[in-house]
Amino acid sequence: MSDLGDFSEFEADSEPASDSATEAEAAETTEESDPGAATGADRSGGGSGTSESADSGSGSAADEFDRQRFETAGADAGIGTLAVSEGLRIAEDEADTRLRAYVTAGNRSDVRLGTYLLAPYPGEESLFCRINGLEYAQEFRSDDATEIHARRAMRSTDIDERDYKFMADLEPLAVLYPEGGELRRRMPDRVPKPETVVRHADDREKITTGLQIPEEGVFLGHLAVGGEKVRTKAEPPTVDYRLDDGTEGTDPLIFRHVLVAGGTGSGKTHTAKNVLRQYLHEDRRYAVEPGGDRTPRPAVVQFDPQDEYAQMHDDNPAVGPDERREWEAQDVAFGGHADTVAFVPTVGNARYAADHHKAEQKPFTIPFSMVRGNKWLVAGAQLNDNQYGALEYLIDRFFDQAGESPTYDGFRHFLDDPALREELDESGRVHEATFDAVKRRVFSIPQGVFDQDARPITELVREFVRPGRLSVVPTYHINTSRAAEMVVLAVASLLIDQKLSNDPLYDRIKETPLVVGMDEAHNFLADADSVQARKVIGKFTEAAKQGRKERLGLFLITQDPQDIAEPVFKQVNTRIALNLGDEDAVASLNLPTSLDARVPDMQRGQMAVYSPDNSKPVEVIGLPTCVTRHGRDG
Repeated sequence: MSDLGDFSEFEADSEPASDSATEAEAAETTEESDPGAATGADRSGGGSGTSESADSGSGSAADEFDRQRFETAGADAGIGTLAVSEGLRIAEDEADTRLRAYVTAGNRSDVRLGTYLLAPYPGEESLFCRINGLEYAQEFRSDDATEIHARRAMRSTDIDERDYKFMADLEPLAVLYPEGGELRRRMPDRVPKPETVVRHADDREKITTGLQIPEEGVFLGHLAVGGEKVRTKAEPPTVDYRLDDGTEGTDPLIFRHVLVAGGTGSGKTHTAKNVLRQYLHEDRRYAVEPGGDRTPRPAVVQFDPQDEYAQMHDDNPAVGPDERREWEAQDVAFGGHADTVAFVPTVGNARYAADHHKAEQKPFTIPFSMVRGNKWLVAGAQLNDNQYGALEYLIDRFFDQAGESPTYDGFRHFLDDPALREELDESGRVHEATFDAVKRRVFSIPQGVFDQDARPITELVREFVRPGRLSVVPTYHINTSRAAEMVVLAVASLLIDQKLSNDPLYDRIKETPLVVGMDEAHNFLADADSVQARKVIGKFTEAAKQGRKERLGLFLITQDPQDIAEPVFKQVNTRIALNLGDEDAVASLNLPTSLDARVPDMQRGQMAVYSPDNSKPVEVIGLPTCVTRHGRDG
């Protein structure tokens, strides 16, 4: 007897049995060499082999794995549960936080990056969080990177979700809790229990509290995730996104400045019009001094290089009755703003055509007298420090001699005097080479900017800055960009200087809350290595720093935010990013990672909003229809 015991005496069966075994081996070999042949026939339900096997009561149908079917008692609540298999941890350092949820098969198609969820604690508190990662993982240990697996999948129409885990990484945003009849929030400081059921956040109050979105304020759009509006159980189901407007004793965010950035076709002008229209609402008022009793309506001055904003005077004919009812219910200001005036700069022979809007037009000119306080206006090209010092001396001397009616032409004649050049050179006050350099710069500025046949803007201040008025300064008709730049900077400087002055010449500017809008802001506020550029940027930087105190808000619109001087940019509290394809432009906005990557793929009207003093960073969808007239055809 061998080590195999009784099996050592085993003898093969008769010859027919051996033939049967050989046939089985051959069939197995055939299936291994072309696994798709049998698999395809089985899945299609066709083929004679399948039919014969079924008729004989044996074969593949009998050998297939039968998945057990079962019915659960009751209904599932939520989308899944918190998993502890890889740790469940809340930490002060976000990198150390570990919060993952298993999403059940039936809920996976409804989950997106950015989806807001709630995970309750024992008691009345709950953790408000958002999904910042999604992953499929294997339910069973196997290798699916094989020829057989791939070819079977290629012949299948679907997968069985129960064969895989679907895991969601969660970013904890806030702990929500009731106190004194109100819902409040605090930073995440508790770890939820394992197997806690997570649910979609579909309660409007919990969403706005969790994201710190003000209940009241300037309407911007509706909260969104992945290009779709967030829906709640409330009516209407959408969640308004509003900018804090000082309704609860805080400083209105507009006086901490707003930037709208977007590429061509992203809808930035459409968005800007919709936002500016809210600041012209008849009920919107601001205290001249924080905490003061006098609360006039703000004045809005919009510099308009493409001649689009005067259309805000007119209704949008595309607005239907359903939209009107919806906007009225949401307290959204809409319709043309009757008190809209186009203040048209008169520059040389340029003519302004305005058949695309019905706003009143008032021509004006820049008086050369404004140069005394803003000498960089006539600097022309770049000047070094020595040359700029000489320019300042020459302008002051001219104004001292010119009396009450200084003009640009008079200044040119003043510089043309050879006796003056010789006197300054001999006295050592201004070297002749420096004098010549200054003269060339002054003579090189565009003609027709100063002292044209129109009323000076300084005589129109009470009309230009009026509570509740939208004053638009179009520059599209001006022939050169340099002339347009001079007009914009001259008028903007007038507003800023009077706002910041302790002894203003124009009390109307000082005492009126003021929003200064500037489209294509990168053309006017770009940083440069020249004295005059430093003067301009210094002026706007100081204005931005004093905005809250002086009730001055900058509303900047640009497609090249990276070109705006950093000292000004750093003062902007609210950044609204529409579609931007330029990597440098996106990076300059310093958006959180969760929003940064989405900006290049945003559709028209989608926007990322980063306003730390207003809310958590969020995605918003603006109104699809402009609340005023927009576009030359509508």
